[in-house]
Parts: sequence; structure tokens; C-alpha cells
Amino acid sequence: MSQIIHDDAHTGPDSAAPPAPPAALGAPQLPPVPFDPEVIPALDALNASGQPPLSEESLPLMRGGGPAFPDSAAVAATLPITAEELRIPGPAGAPALEITVFRPEHPRPGALPLLVNFHGGGMIVGHRAWEHGRVADLVARHGVIGVNVEYRLAPEDPFPAGVEDNYAATCWVAAHATELGGDPEQLIVMGGSAGGAFAAAVALMARDRGGPALAGQLLLCPMLDNTNTTVSSLQYDGIGTWQRDANLLAWRSVLGPDLAYADDAPEYAAPSRAKDLAGLPPAFIEVGAAEMFRDEDTDYARRIWATGGEAELHVWAGGCHGFDMYAPEAEITRAALASRDSWLRRILGGGDRG
Repeated sequence: MSQIIHDDAHTGPDSAAPPAPPAALGAPQLPPVPFDPEVIPALDALNASGQPPLSEESLPLMRGGGPAFPDSAAVAATLPITAEELRIPGPAGAPALEITVFRPEHPRPGALPLLVNFHGGGMIVGHRAWEHGRVADLVARHGVIGVNVEYRLAPEDPFPAGVEDNYAATCWVAAHATELGGDPEQLIVMGGSAGGAFAAAVALMARDRGGPALAGQLLLCPMLDNTNTTVSSLQYDGIGTWQRDANLLAWRSVLGPDLAYADDAPEYAAPSRAKDLAGLPPAFIEVGAAEMFRDEDTDYARRIWATGGEAELHVWAGGCHGFDMYAPEAEITRAALASRDSWLRRILGGGDRG
């Protein structure tokens, strides 16, 4: 059973203090949806690891690629693909960006579809090396070009730094698609967790700014809602792989204390705040039923449908946040990967291209 933990840093009699998350104070205890039995060993191992809770103090310990994450060349060596490291221009006045480009070793003739991936980590931790394996696997099986993007992290670089980095990277890939061997008309943005939020935000920005015409957005358990008021955001307080306290910290770091949980937060930071979801590229939205982003993700799909837009929603029973990473051999992971593959084939117009 989860226990609601009050966010004491934002409570008290001082009326000038930033508000607490609206549903955090006095909320009832809510029973969580049970985890899939094949996911539980991964959660037990995580709990036994002795890893400190995510906090301002522990952020430096949890950043970077780390020895557990092989570099791009090592990942590419295990598959019939190549890897190239590039530095590209960042947003105006901002530092250059590092990207990794994975390509099939023996590509089919013609320009290839492009997948641009943004890594997860709550917008405050993480490194693209965390997800080299995910991107490389898609490149090998679908015969596409995969671009894995590094972006600035909060709180050192709060909104809009990260999302502007990712939008700039997407625009660069679209503009240089031909020299990369890619087709700019078959460009999909993707990511998990914070990366899913960035992919959704980049889709909004491309629509609003007349940017690249995206073919799709692949959103894996995306972090969309800064308000932390949904039922599922309260059910996973103190349990699971990404918990309420970590999410509160992430939004404070990205938006600052005044906007962290506000209904009027910028929509390019928290796509759930977008008033208009019309005119977006087809979306694939995946989430676990046993994680805090469940309700905001299902609501995002519902709102896209309400505009007449295209969204495919998969809610996996018993899935924790990032279950495909934590329990790669679980049956729900195999089913989820098959569903992603099916959507990609349909969006890209045919069977596997490898």
C-alpha cells in the first residue's frame, strides 16, 4: 500500500510560499493497481539496490552514461548497424548538441525513414547512452536511421532549454535528412518518460512554428502533466520505479517553484497543458496500468481523438513505469514491443525494412 507523503517544502502558513500540488494535501490513501508478477522481481531488485532516493543532493550521482551503459560503437558492434557521433548547432545562442546516428550496415536502396529519440530521466537525469540499445534495435529491425539526442538538463538549465534543444535537433535532422541518407517526409519523434514529453512537445512546436512535417510521435509512458493531481499520480506515491516524490522534484527543477504544479504552466514544458491538440501527427501512446503516468497519458489520447486526430493507446496491465527496460523478458514487454513494431510498420508504409 502506498502512503501519501506531504511535500513539506511547499506547505505552511506563509501565503507567499509556492503552492503545494493541489491534490497532495489531505488526499486519501489510494490502493495501487497490482504489478504484473513478472515485473515484481525487477522492483524487488531495485528496492534492494541501496540506490538513494532522487533528490537535489543525489542528482550528480545519477547522471551520465556510467559504466553500465556501453558506448555507441559497442552497441553497434552487436548488430548489423553502424554508429556515428556528431556535434550539431543548438538553439540560437545555446551550446552545440551531441547526437548519435545509427544506420543499417546494408541499407535498402533509397532514402530511409528517420527516428529521432529523446532519452528519459525526468528532464533532470539521464544520458542518451541509456537508450542506445532501444534505438539501435529499432534501426536493425526496421531498416531506419536512428538519431539519439543529448539535451540540457534541469535545474541547471530549466525550461525551455531541454525542449528547445530537442526541437533544434529535430529541425537539423529534417534539414540534413538527405546527407544522413534519410527521408524528411518519414521522420518520427520518439522517447520514453521525459523523452516522451519532449517528443509530444516537439510535435506541438513543429505544428505551431511551421517546422518539420512529422510522420508520427512515438510516446512511451510520457511525462505530460505537471499538476500531479490524477488518481494514478497518487497511487504510486512511494512505490514503483518512478514515484511521486521524484516527479514533484522533476517539475520543480524544470519549471521553478511558482509554476511547478500550475494549471497555466507552458504547454511546451508539460504537453497536457496544451489547449489545442488538433493537427498533430499520428501518436502511439503506451503506458503501464501500474504507474503514475497512466491517467495523464490516457487523457492525452482521448483529447487527440476529440479533435478527430489519430492516436493509438496501449495500457499494459500490471506494467510499472518503464517496464520494458526493467523487465525485458516479461510477456507484457514482448507484447508491447510487438505493438510498437506494428504501429511503425503501418506509419512507415509496409513491412520491416532491414
